Amino acid sequence: MEIVDNGVTMVVPGAMDAGLTSVLFWGALAFSLLVAFLVTTPINKWIIGRGKGHAVVHAYHR
Repeated sequence: MEIVDNGVTMVVPGAMDAGLTSVLFWGALAFSLLVAFLVTTPINKWIIGRGKGHAVVHAYHR
């Protein structure tokens, strides 16, 4: 998700130079997170459906 988020932010003109008080910064961030969510949700569903995923991997971290 972070890769997609960063990629979209890099494509939006001026977003990389926008400051925290800029509407462009927050708009680009919201847009990039929306795109990242839409891209990664089907992948996460597929991984969980196969019995893999974040929750399953936690069993090995104890």
